[in-house]
Amino acid sequence: MAETKGSTGRSAAMKIDSKLVRELADMLAETGLTEIEVEDGDRKIRVSRGGGIAPVVAVPAPAAVPVAAAPVAPAEAPAADLSNAVKSPMVGTAYMCAEPGADAFVKVGDSVKTGDTLLIVEAMKVMNPITAPRDGTIQQLLVENGQPVEYDQPLVVIG
Repeated sequence: MAETKGSTGRSAAMKIDSKLVRELADMLAETGLTEIEVEDGDRKIRVSRGGGIAPVVAVPAPAAVPVAAAPVAPAEAPAADLSNAVKSPMVGTAYMCAEPGADAFVKVGDSVKTGDTLLIVEAMKVMNPITAPRDGTIQQLLVENGQPVEYDQPLVVIG
């Protein structure tokens, strides 16, 4: 448990969710993002690569970031043929199903028709369906449910 000074100058005990910090650090490694920030009321946690933690709150995230296996994702990327990949039109969070516990919109091997929903990208509390631009078969799913995505990031490969 870390102790911090609040905006009133009083000393207040702050609970640090180390599991959340580790999950954020893992997301950085998996997605190639350089920074993730989570806000809960008046508390903020920012995890970034190379820059450490923002002075908003001191948490043990810098130790977790170097431990994450960042080189794994780039090693896998060159092996994939992304010429037929559907790319994200925005920055947001990818969701592979309509709601928690529901079946995924598509899985590898599924046949899709033009206009079929492949996944949803949530951006600024708006759910944006990402649809198949052409008929084909799902060859690869390049993102996982709940994963942050960047603009123009390959999401799904249709063959």
